Amino acid sequence: MKLITDRAHYISVVEDGMLKADSRIWIATANVKDLHVPGRNRGSLPLLRHFEKLQRKGVNIRILHGARPSAPFRNTLSELTELHNGDGFEMQLCPRVHSKIVIMDNRMAYTGSANLTGAGIGAKSEKNRNFECGVITKDPHEIQELEEYFDGIWIGMFCGKCGRRNICPAPIV
Repeated sequence: MKLITDRAHYISVVEDGMLKADSRIWIATANVKDLHVPGRNRGSLPLLRHFEKLQRKGVNIRILHGARPSAPFRNTLSELTELHNGDGFEMQLCPRVHSKIVIMDNRMAYTGSANLTGAGIGAKSEKNRNFECGVITKDPHEIQELEEYFDGIWIGMFCGKCGRRNICPAPIV
């Protein structure tokens, strides 16, 4: 297990993790924004465009989120018809989700404070970043525990005793 802070989130979770995934990426986050990844020619591309490329390679992507994604995220997603109409990309809203988890394949997982936003896990400048900390693990047992927790929420294991169905826009079960 390795502690990471601030900019190391982008390097460890995005560059060395999500962008190198071979089979799946599972993300749990309270907030979803149009996170941009620096490109080779000084510009940047939305992470969703990278997800579309990964999806073409057969990578399954799930995003479990606690609030409605930002308008820029929704706009980018609507432009990427192959991503949101194809197989292997799923999003699910659960208002109780406040966890921050990223699981890449079965090889690495992150949990900590950073949301899937530019200020949280992204490559924003030091003046525009949140102060974040978390841990990266490559331990198979710890990864499995995070997968089981994530999957339990994803399949609706907690919906029956949630107590917040009145605010849930689309109960999972």
